[in-house]
Amino acid sequence: MNKPLMADDLREKIIANPDVLLEDADVMRALVGADADQTNGNIVDLRSVAMERLEARFDRLEDTHRNVIAAAYDNLAGTNQIHRAILRMLDASTFERFLADLSGEVADILRVDAIRLVLESNLQDSHKSAGDAVAIMPEGFVQGYITLGRNMPARQITLREFHKVGGSLYGPRAEYIKSEACLKVDLGPERLPAMLVMGSEDPQQFTAQQGTDLLTFFIGVFERVVRRWLA
Repeated sequence: MNKPLMADDLREKIIANPDVLLEDADVMRALVGADADQTNGNIVDLRSVAMERLEARFDRLEDTHRNVIAAAYDNLAGTNQIHRAILRMLDASTFERFLADLSGEVADILRVDAIRLVLESNLQDSHKSAGDAVAIMPEGFVQGYITLGRNMPARQITLREFHKVGGSLYGPRAEYIKSEACLKVDLGPERLPAMLVMGSEDPQQFTAQQGTDLLTFFIGVFERVVRRWLA
């Protein structure tokens, strides 16, 4: 009776977990370097399995690499976009020019279909439009709009599907808006809350899964610019 070439317990371990061999670089180099003619083709088969495994890993690595590059490019493009929009806001010489740029060139730079600054007022004639860029709403409107009336804190940045609530914010474009960004604006002590809303006809432009770092920076600059004009 021929003596087994491999101890039973070792053989059972390999059969139970073949990845131990396939993922061990030194073992695979030894196997691939063996003489295929003296092994009845078994090593050749193992080579094929190993190569398939390596090719699959390489494909995954390539996909990851492409995704990282694409994400980095998108982040750079988004950063440049925000910077250009901020520079456009800072160029305004009057508050009227600032508001006109907001709904015009700033919206174009950010590639959104509508932008509106929402200001709260406790006066009787609140809930009206003050031009293309500004809407005057009753006290408490910002909190309710951002949270959709739920009893919860309003986040500074909310990205979501447009729920067709408060369509007057987008005027005649409200019918076509599919996603929106709600940016809570702090105008300083003793001032009512405000909000900047950006609406897009693209349902994927603003989603809850997206990062908010760039918009947080944008709204931080926006708050300081508006406070300067209201001072």
